[in-house]
Amino acid sequence: MGAATLALDGQVALVTGGARRVGAEIVRHLHAAGASVAIHCHRSLGEAEALAAELDARRAGSALVCTADLLQSGSFRPLVGSVVARLGGLAILVNNASTFYPTPLASLTATQWTDLIGTNLTAPLFLAQAAADELRRARGLIVNIADIHGLRPLPRYLAYSTAKAALIHLTRGLARELAPQVRVNAVAPGPVMWPEDALDAAQQQEIVGRTLLQRAGTPADVARAVCFFAADAPYVTGQVLSVDGGRSQRW
Repeated sequence: MGAATLALDGQVALVTGGARRVGAEIVRHLHAAGASVAIHCHRSLGEAEALAAELDARRAGSALVCTADLLQSGSFRPLVGSVVARLGGLAILVNNASTFYPTPLASLTATQWTDLIGTNLTAPLFLAQAAADELRRARGLIVNIADIHGLRPLPRYLAYSTAKAALIHLTRGLARELAPQVRVNAVAPGPVMWPEDALDAAQQQEIVGRTLLQRAGTPADVARAVCFFAADAPYVTGQVLSVDGGRSQRW
């Protein structure tokens, strides 16, 4: 008997910010489901190359690394074009790349606003525009990685929360713009991975204590939600799935 067919066999996925943390887990899950994966990075080239080598060792020629600064307006079409040229198409776009840091109103600068809006909103919009024709041909999918704080703002993270709220609105708007050929959904994680400028143990426990499940999630929880949209939800579009252990039910 031949090998079993995987759910995403023959599909090509581009994951922005795919070299590390949640992005890398999304890449691994999509690859395990059969997709060829383009791992976008900006500065994490070594980690991206190591991840691509890991995946290519499992299935030769199934992973590549693409570098681009998503704050540069000229980067979007070349990035998509490189993926299509090297992997033969594009069926799944995961807008995962994100900048995250506090911006209290009193100290918020125009530079910070441009950075946070740029990575969390502008890049997903114009990558969707650049990829639209390929995604239509593939009858494909966009998954935007939002945040539960796009539904309710996180204190002291005004610009970030605003950007993620707009990303949720963009998700619903793109679902209308790209229908019927392309589905567009979002995943809104809660506490699944602590920031690298880590909160102390007491702050982490206070956040976990506000979830219904009384525990933090993992990057794999987000990756499984992305794979659900990619492989198991062909009649779902314009939706936002909170992966937060019930955190958004206990504001």
